Amino acid sequence: MSDSADYLKLTTYFGERQRHQGRFLAEQLLDLYGAENVATSVVLRGIAGFGPRHQLRTDQTLSQSEDLPVAIAAVDTAEKMTGLAERTVALTTRGLITLERAHLITADAVGPRPSPSLRSPQPIKLSVYVGRQHRINGRPAHIAVCDLLHRSGFACASVFLGVDGTVRGRRERARFLNRNTDVPVMIIAVSDGDRAAAVLPELERLLPDPLVTVERAELCKLGGTLLARPGVLPAHDADGTPLWQKLMVYTTEDTLHGGEPVHREIVRRLRAIETSRGVTVLRGIWGFHDGGMPHGDKFFQLGRQVPVTTIVVDTPENIAAAFDLIDEVTTDHGVVTCERVPALVSVDGGNHSGGTALGRFS
Repeated sequence: MSDSADYLKLTTYFGERQRHQGRFLAEQLLDLYGAENVATSVVLRGIAGFGPRHQLRTDQTLSQSEDLPVAIAAVDTAEKMTGLAERTVALTTRGLITLERAHLITADAVGPRPSPSLRSPQPIKLSVYVGRQHRINGRPAHIAVCDLLHRSGFACASVFLGVDGTVRGRRERARFLNRNTDVPVMIIAVSDGDRAAAVLPELERLLPDPLVTVERAELCKLGGTLLARPGVLPAHDADGTPLWQKLMVYTTEDTLHGGEPVHREIVRRLRAIETSRGVTVLRGIWGFHDGGMPHGDKFFQLGRQVPVTTIVVDTPENIAAAFDLIDEVTTDHGVVTCERVPALVSVDGGNHSGGTALGRFS
C-alpha cells in the first residue's frame, strides 16, 4: 500500500432538511464533490444532536425528528479540499464545517510492506470504505473487516451505512429497488499505529482495491477506564489561527448511565452549556468495543445493540469541560478519543466564526 500525508478530510455537520436555492444541501454538496471527482465522500444520517442554536433533534419523538443531523465526510488532496471547503461554507446556512489532516492509503503502489507513517505505538483512527453489497468469501465486506480488526486487537470499530457518496470520484447514490452495490459504507476503528500497520496487508488481501484513511488520535478512555485526558492546547497557534479539538465517544445504543442511554445523556448535558457549539450522534449497523465480539441488531432483544458514536467538536477550553461530563457518564463502558482539528467554521445564517485556514499544532 502507499500513502500521502498531503490530504485533508472535510466534514460538514448540518440538519438534513437544510436547503440551498431550493435543493437539499446534502444533494448540493454531493453534486459538487462528484463534479470535482473527490476520492471518497459519504453521507451519514444521525439520530440525535443540536447545533449553534441548541435546538434538539432526535429520533425519539416525531416532532423532533423532522430535521435530524447529517454528517458528510469527504477526503482528497489538500489542494482540492481547501478550495472545496470555501465552496462548502458558501453553500451552508447553518452548521459546522471542519478540516482535518489525514493519510489516504491505497493499493496502487508497492506490495505488503506497512506504511512508514504508521509505525508508532501512538493511537490512530483508521477509516475503511467498502461497498454496501461487497462480499468477502460470501460474507458482507463490513463484517469481514470488523472480524479482522477485532482479531488484530483494535480497541473498537463501528460500521456506518452511507446513503450517498463518491468512490474514487464516481458518484454512488442509494436508490429504492436497487442493489446499491457500491454505495459507500464507512468503518471507523481505533488502535495504535503499529497494530494498524500490521493489519494493512491483510486488508489489501481481503479488499483487492482498498480505500483507507488514517488520522492521529488520543485514546482517552477504554472500557470506561480513564487513560489520559485530552491534550491541553492553546486557543490559537503562534500565528493567531484558532485551534480546535474533537471528542468521539464509542458506545452502543443500549449502553446506559443512570437508566438513560449514554449518548442521550451526553447530548442533554452538553446542550445545557450555553457555549457548546453542538453534538452529532451517529448510529452504526455493526461493530464492537470494550472487548466484546463484533455484533449488530439481533432478533428478540429488548434493546438495540448497534454501535453509537457521539461527536463533539469545539474549542480546547470547551472540549476540556465536555470531557469532564463525558468521563462521568462513561465510568463503566465506552471508548473515548480526542483528535486535533486544524480548521473549523461555524455558520448560523449571516454569522460566521472560525475559518478554513489550517492551524499549526506544536
